[in-house]
This record gives sequence, structure tokens and C-alpha cells, in this order.
Amino acid sequence: MLKTFAALGTSTALLFGSAAAFAQQKWDMPTGYPAANFHTENVQQFAKEIAQATGGKLAITVHDSGSLFKANEIKRAVQAGHAQIGEIIISGYSNESPIFGVDSIPFLATGYPQAEKLWKASQASTEALLAKHGMKILYSVPWPPQGIFSTKPINSAADLKGAKWRAYNPNTSRIAQIVGAQPVTIQAAELTQALATGAVNAFMTSAATGYDSKVWEQVKYYYDVSAWLPKNLVIVSKKSFDGLDKATQDAVLKAAANAEARGWKTSQEKNAWYVEQLKKNGMQVDAGSAQLKADFQKIGETMIADWIKQAGGEGQTIIDTYRK
Repeated sequence: MLKTFAALGTSTALLFGSAAAFAQQKWDMPTGYPAANFHTENVQQFAKEIAQATGGKLAITVHDSGSLFKANEIKRAVQAGHAQIGEIIISGYSNESPIFGVDSIPFLATGYPQAEKLWKASQASTEALLAKHGMKILYSVPWPPQGIFSTKPINSAADLKGAKWRAYNPNTSRIAQIVGAQPVTIQAAELTQALATGAVNAFMTSAATGYDSKVWEQVKYYYDVSAWLPKNLVIVSKKSFDGLDKATQDAVLKAAANAEARGWKTSQEKNAWYVEQLKKNGMQVDAGSAQLKADFQKIGETMIADWIKQAGGEGQTIIDTYRK
């Protein structure tokens, strides 16, 4: 009899233990950017709000700096279930679909209002593509406008011929091909080392990434041409999201809405600060010559036309909607 009660007690303990384990979920969230970057700080706040709103029922561990998966591996990791949630730069996957690269076409959307309008025009198509692979978008946040960094002065696109050009998506590789530079695929977390070893000597990115990577240690020139504003997306496995109860799902969606509003605002506010830090650290910063701007405007027109051909009718609809 005592053995029976003991067995029942053990079974009951196991049952309640299993229920407790089921009640609390732990998610891993990889991101490719350093802890002090504004995107990562926003992600940390997002995770904190979810933990508070759910009473710890859903705990998200943020793995920054590409420590769990490198930036270009994160989408695949979420898609395959190796991570439940992650942050990606969506244009990094435009080799899978041109729709993913619309926000990195030069001089299509050059400011925050335009970037927001372009996102609204392309959001449904982007969501549909990710849904096919079992993923859901939680929120988007843009990087500050992209400028040109170079170890030598640049007065026109011709001055980039032969440069070792850092590429982080197919569109930045295409720019290299057009100007006669050599594209080298380098993720943000690897940029400092690439500059130190001479693997790259020119590239387009935001002042934020320039600041994070302390590019002034090797690069002296920054041309603030506001070419485009690429976006990061926080994506979640639909299977993982659907496995949450309704209250927890609502908490995640509310935190995501807060993160999106906060992220867009912070990106815009910090852009000027990042540029100022480049100046303070000895970089020569200017808006770029009229010739340089004209050259890149022409490159942009070529790439818009190329992109529409690749994206077909859906792409044309996105551009038409954006330009209304």
C-alpha cells in the first residue's frame, strides 16, 4: 500500500512538473549586431517587455554579435527550428527573392518617410514569402541612411573602380559590378577585422555600423549620400508562435508593436549622433560631390529597372503603389 501511494505521489509530481515545464517556454533569439547597437538594445527591451507581461511564462534569451548564428545564417536557423525567433536584415536574402531587396535599391527611398511608405507597399508581399517558409514578421526597424565609406577620397563613381568593396546583400554586390569594384561579402560583425586586414577598403553602410565597427581606425572618408534605408525584421517561427497561448501571443504582438514604433524613432534620432561621432573621431564627412550623387542616381535608375524585371508584375505593383 505504501509503495502504491509512493508511486502515485511520484506520478503526481511528474505530472505537475511536466505541466510547469509546458507552461514556461524559453526561446533563443540570435542577432548579428553588438550589444550596444540600437537594434540590439531595442531587441533586449522587446524581450524584457514580454517577460514582464507574461510573468516569465515566455523567456527570450538574446544572443548578440552573431554569437549563436552568424547574421546570414539566422533566417535559415529560424526556418529550420534551430532558433524560435531572430533578427535579420531582409535585403541579405534577396538572392531568394528580389522582393526582399526592394529597400536596398539606391535612391528609391532616401529618407524615413519614404522608407516607411516603401515598407507599407512591400510588406504584404514580404509577409507572404516568409509565411511560405513557416515564419511570421513581428516588427521592422530601419537602419539609418546608407553612405559611402572609403580609405581614399571619392569624387565620382569612377573612383571606386578596382576597390575592394564590402557587400552584404545582392544589391551591394551589383553596385560593385556596375562601378568596376571587387565585391567581398562581409557581415557587419566581421567588418572591423576585414578593414584591419585590408580585405575591404570601400563600402556602403550606415553611420551606425561605421560607429559600431570603429571604421575611423582604417577609413577616413564618409560621404553621406542617403542612398537607401535597409530594414531589419524580427521574425518568429510560426510553429513556435502558434504554440503559445492566446494571452502570451497578445503580449508578444504588443511588445512587437512597441519595438517597431520605438525602433523607427530611435533610428531617426540617432542618425545625426552617429554621423557626429564619425567627425569627432577624425573622419572627413561631407554630402558627396554633385558628380558622385549624379553617378549613383543613374546607378539607382538602372537597378530599379533591373529589379522590376526580376520581380515581375508583383514588383511593378510595389513600385507603383510606393510612387502614388
